Amino acid sequence: MDTEAIYQEGFAHRCEGRYREARQAFERVLGSDPDHANAKWQLALVAGFEGDFEGSAVMLQQVVSASPRHVAARYDLAMTYMMLGMNDEACMEFREVLRLQPDHDQAKRQLAYCP
Repeated sequence: MDTEAIYQEGFAHRCEGRYREARQAFERVLGSDPDHANAKWQLALVAGFEGDFEGSAVMLQQVVSASPRHVAARYDLAMTYMMLGMNDEACMEFREVLRLQPDHDQAKRQLAYCP
């Protein structure tokens, strides 16, 4: 199975709430392509879905640092910051999402909570 097929398998597992299987698939992707930004992003989401918001934030920060134009990861980082009560950081990320993608409706809605 090629890397993209494994990634899609992991994505399907994640969407179905089968986080252990999702994590295994994303780790397989990263084993063959250590720079696969989407696999790293999805692993971060799995961590958050399992309740590890701090770990999720750290992983999302790494994705955004390596891929600054990864809008979805940046938006998820902002949402994770909100869950952690890091509102200033979240608002900064929502603004950056909108700079990169001005029509991002979810980020626009979240900015209503920002000073």
